[in-house]
Amino acid sequence: MKGKIALFNDPHEVLVAAKRLRHLNIKKMDAFSPFPIHGMEAAMGIKRSWISYSALFFGLTGGSLGLLFQYWTQSVDWHLNIGGKPAFSWPSFIPVTFELTILFSGVTTVLILWAMIIHHGLKTRKLDPRITDDQFALFVDSSDVHYHEEKIDSVFKECNAQEIKHLD
Repeated sequence: MKGKIALFNDPHEVLVAAKRLRHLNIKKMDAFSPFPIHGMEAAMGIKRSWISYSALFFGLTGGSLGLLFQYWTQSVDWHLNIGGKPAFSWPSFIPVTFELTILFSGVTTVLILWAMIIHHGLKTRKLDPRITDDQFALFVDSSDVHYHEEKIDSVFKECNAQEIKHLD
């Protein structure tokens, strides 16, 4: 991780700095905070994750497969006429369908997250011991196409950064 990191005392200052850096077309930046800051994703230009859509897709797949399997076993493959009740009685299929929905979405979400971690790696570095304790930080990666030290320093100073460090 090479770039610049600025430490702030106020979450509003970090939010303003992220917005100003975004106006400079900087995309490779990260924010560190002891608590979530409302609006930080929009300020940094972070899009909604696709993982929730995959969980929905696999949940619907699991529920559909569970319902289809129960229908097939009760109505097609091994039809039993018990007291004149219909073969496809959907209220009795709800528990299994619900459980398979949860199972498929949960397990595939965990597997997708593990695959993302393996693909991207776990490259962590402790940038500053005060981060996430009592300070807020904004990191700008030097590999960004629009990275200019002078502009970034001026944005950090305008936003009342307490400390600005260059990381090698």
